[in-house]
Amino acid sequence: MRKRRILVTGGAGFLGSHLCDRLLQEGNDVICVDNLFTGSKDNIRHLLDDPYFEFIRHDVTQPVFVECDQIYNLACPASPKWYQKDPIYTFKTSVWGAMNCLGLAKRTGARVLQASTSEVYGDPEIHPQPEEYRGCVNTIGIRSCYDEGKRAAETIFFDYHRMHGVDIKVMRIFNTYGPRMDINDGRVISNFIIQALLGQDITIYGDGLQTRSFCYVDDLIEGMVRLMNSRDGFTGPVNVGNPGEFTIRELAEIVIRLTGSNSKLIYQELPEDDPKQRKPNIDLAKKELGWEPSVILEEGLRKTIDYFKQCL
Repeated sequence: MRKRRILVTGGAGFLGSHLCDRLLQEGNDVICVDNLFTGSKDNIRHLLDDPYFEFIRHDVTQPVFVECDQIYNLACPASPKWYQKDPIYTFKTSVWGAMNCLGLAKRTGARVLQASTSEVYGDPEIHPQPEEYRGCVNTIGIRSCYDEGKRAAETIFFDYHRMHGVDIKVMRIFNTYGPRMDINDGRVISNFIIQALLGQDITIYGDGLQTRSFCYVDDLIEGMVRLMNSRDGFTGPVNVGNPGEFTIRELAEIVIRLTGSNSKLIYQELPEDDPKQRKPNIDLAKKELGWEPSVILEEGLRKTIDYFKQCL
């Protein structure tokens, strides 16, 4: 039987590299496309000698011409530090990248999955967030390049589906963590772990009572693959994340305990448009994908801490 040829944009990134691992393990032929703006060859170095893995350095704001059966579009800076570095480029990557993936899917007949985000809900007025919620997003804030870029990408995905019959899947990813996170990406889990391991004060923005839900990378990739291979006609959007909810202060205290650090908590001003609550309603994922997370926060944090120890 012919191997499926699967294109992964952003394949050298944190999530993309784990997805490439999974797809190769399942016996697929994987094409990884990444311009290495935030991705790293180190994440895929162990794959470069695999005869069924191909790396192409390419920017998804430009069309890519390959033959494939499935497309996972993961290309976009995902941490505030990086997506705010060049907000115009971030928006282009979300929108033009989506359009180029959809154009390729239209030409090849491939199924295409869009890695969207919980940030489409903005600073939510409904808790937890179901897929039907349309969000509360600032269109002109410092986070808007990412939030609105992902919302626009969802729009064009459904327009291509309605106008051209493109076979789409849309996944809204909630905070994900695990090995291969960029040590300098500025996200809360990587920040806390690095500060704790170095014995530095742990920086909490705001009062630390804002909540997040953290999904371990293996659980996330399982949900992503299940969505791609879900029944015909089911497009999503579907939330994939861990509904276990923790305050930022609780997270800091857990990291200090697991690392055995003597770090102290310090508080700084909350950034603009930082959501007060984030928790997915995953009823749809349970129903359609038979999916729910299995890795509890402390278990995932231990694995992530072990990874960062090797990086320091």
